[in-house]
Amino acid sequence: MTKTQSAYFKQVPQIAYEGAASTNSYAFKYYNPEEKVGGKTMEEQLRFSVAYWHTLTQDAADPFGAGTAERPWDHLSGMDLAKARVEAAFEFIEKVQAPFFCFHDIDIAPEGSSLRETNQNLDTIVSMIKEYMKTSNTKLLWNTANMFTHPRFVSGAATSSNADVYAHAAAKVKKGLEVGKELGAENYVFWGGREGYETLLNTDMKLEFDNLAKFYHMAIDYAKEINFDPQFLIEPKPKEPTTHQYDFDVATSTSFLYQYGLQDHFKFNIEANHATLAGHTFEHELRTARTSGMLGSVDANQGDTLLGWDTDEFPTDLYSTTLAMYEILKNDGLGRGGLNFDAKIRRGSFKPEDLFHAHIAGMDSFAIGLKVANKMIEDNFFEDIVAERYKTFDSGIGAKIKEGTTSFAELEKHALSMDSIDHASGELERIKARINQYLLRVNEL
Repeated sequence: MTKTQSAYFKQVPQIAYEGAASTNSYAFKYYNPEEKVGGKTMEEQLRFSVAYWHTLTQDAADPFGAGTAERPWDHLSGMDLAKARVEAAFEFIEKVQAPFFCFHDIDIAPEGSSLRETNQNLDTIVSMIKEYMKTSNTKLLWNTANMFTHPRFVSGAATSSNADVYAHAAAKVKKGLEVGKELGAENYVFWGGREGYETLLNTDMKLEFDNLAKFYHMAIDYAKEINFDPQFLIEPKPKEPTTHQYDFDVATSTSFLYQYGLQDHFKFNIEANHATLAGHTFEHELRTARTSGMLGSVDANQGDTLLGWDTDEFPTDLYSTTLAMYEILKNDGLGRGGLNFDAKIRRGSFKPEDLFHAHIAGMDSFAIGLKVANKMIEDNFFEDIVAERYKTFDSGIGAKIKEGTTSFAELEKHALSMDSIDHASGELERIKARINQYLLRVNEL
């Protein structure tokens, strides 16, 4: 299949870095792919990825209204539409200089009337993508199978109450692993979606847990069989569309992995909006994964604190991107993972040009977070704060507690000898004020 030159975004120039003073809305103000921060280029540190589903297939619909997005390929359907989206995808990805992209299987090719026809559709589009990748700098960060849109997944996929659905899900993942190998995917993500329950009144939770674990083990075995060695990723999500999902958050999912002997095969793909839906901050989930050695990749977005669903906004909160990049840098980067913009434009931002403005804003926001977090690490900013706060564990009875060489009897003796306890202030407001100073000085970093 021959690569064709598309012009779906002919009104948009190549996005280049112009610096903070630029007023060009089609230019990066802070993201300079070649600039070195922390010993690596920004491109190497951030590993940005375009999410095929939101950028190429999402139509700006919301739970209460039809889509508003205007796209140059809207007049097409079926496989013609799928092929046009591949052409548009590579034009877009190359214009925003994203080194990676991601997709679900049905993002790139429509489902057919049978699984066999669906796989044939996939083969056609995968062949087309492979041809485009030959002359493109972009690579596949990860692919996955959509196990939540079709009505067959009404009760889940690998946790379905129907064995036929379980088999269908296995066939889709088998195909997904084959596609990942063919396109050189660095990771393979296991869908979130409907692996959970609506009510416990009709649910065999133990059976569903056991079946999910067996599914993961079979996937590991098949990847080995075809000599495909991706980093396997699980993406925690607490709810929506199910009432309660089994991969609720990093801590819950870590417990599951250890319970079923899967901990050496998986890391986490952490999404900011999923973290907040679980009642956590983005940086909480990142640190929970990092401290257990299981931080693998990131879906970069943010939620709306006034709304209780997955709004998937493009990340523009500089506090959030800074604290996220601090965790990522302390993790020595994301390894084979990346920062995937699992984010969608707002309903009122329906023009094709808005896709570029959104990605520029997100990439600049994480570039700022990278520079500020790197400077704070160089200054031992958080490290000094934490060391000072916990200094009572560096000597005396505190050192014995940390080393595990004391006992209740010795601790009681120490407590009885004290007339008072001296407390130091947590100085939270001073810390936040200092972070503001770093952010305001970003142009000097």
